[in-house]
Amino acid sequence: MPVTPAAEKRRDFNLTNVDSFEAMSPWDRCITRGPGRMFPAGYNNAYQIVQTPGYVVIHHEMIHEARVIPVDGRPHVDKGVRTWTGDPRGRWEGDTLVVETTNFNDKGWIATNGASARIRGVPHSDALRLVERFTRVDANTITYRVTVEDPNVFTKPWTVSIPLVRDDDYRIFEYACHEGNKAIEHILRAARAAERNATDKK
Repeated sequence: MPVTPAAEKRRDFNLTNVDSFEAMSPWDRCITRGPGRMFPAGYNNAYQIVQTPGYVVIHHEMIHEARVIPVDGRPHVDKGVRTWTGDPRGRWEGDTLVVETTNFNDKGWIATNGASARIRGVPHSDALRLVERFTRVDANTITYRVTVEDPNVFTKPWTVSIPLVRDDDYRIFEYACHEGNKAIEHILRAARAAERNATDKK
């Protein structure tokens, strides 16, 4: 991936400071899998795509996110509005659904799962722009392509392509991320104990 040296440095910090709350991914925090949420993870990789008049909704099993994508030609929200998942706008180019997402905040990672190799832990800035293309190539397959642009993090845009295969027998289950998720609580508690211990020794 064409990652800038500064972004590589931040990635290395994120991946080596596993006991720091500052380096925990938004996935660990049960916020979002991030812009790369279509990238495969170790489990819960299902997506349910629903088309309604004026919208396409993509329900992600992992972190139970639902992306509501207007396809009615409306403009993006004001540039001052920044969110974890950005502001998507869709349009049709023939049989391909093209989704452009902007207005991200600068708090997330491009990818959070270990399966994403070198890009795991790479931050993104608020200049991030994604262009996704969903093309149905047969009754059971959609070709998914995403181009990632972020001039503050990458030296040039890059593209990934993944096949999405229909499975009518698959059942999406609730991803109860916060249930029993004690990682942040324990890390913060341990950090406070270490600080007290250091103070007591002075």
